[in-house]
Amino acid sequence: QVQLVESGGGLVQAGGSLRLSCAISIRSFSLSVVAWFRQAPGKEREIVAAIWWSAGNTYYADSVQGRFTIARDNAKNTVFLQMNSLNSEDTAVYSCAARVIGGSSYDYWGQGTQVTVSS
Repeated sequence: QVQLVESGGGLVQAGGSLRLSCAISIRSFSLSVVAWFRQAPGKEREIVAAIWWSAGNTYYADSVQGRFTIARDNAKNTVFLQMNSLNSEDTAVYSCAARVIGGSSYDYWGQGTQVTVSS
């Protein structure tokens, strides 16, 4: 079983920062990749950042490159998303998702956390 719980969302002014956390509970599987997705009203869900659990390699969408940082704490099975220089286009529900070793897609999702950036 894999369970993900996000925290850290909220309301922030444009130019501000937020740090999201994704606490992962996992049994009988090993993590391969953990990613943050977001979905704004009326828009499709998009991947924001991803981190490969073993090697620590990262991926960022062009829209957040240089502003967001994804990191992991292996001992605590937690993934963080540090978001800086936020703007109104970053307003969305942010969800973390996990792919396990042997899996081919992000099969496990958290409930999501709202991030609202006021201009």
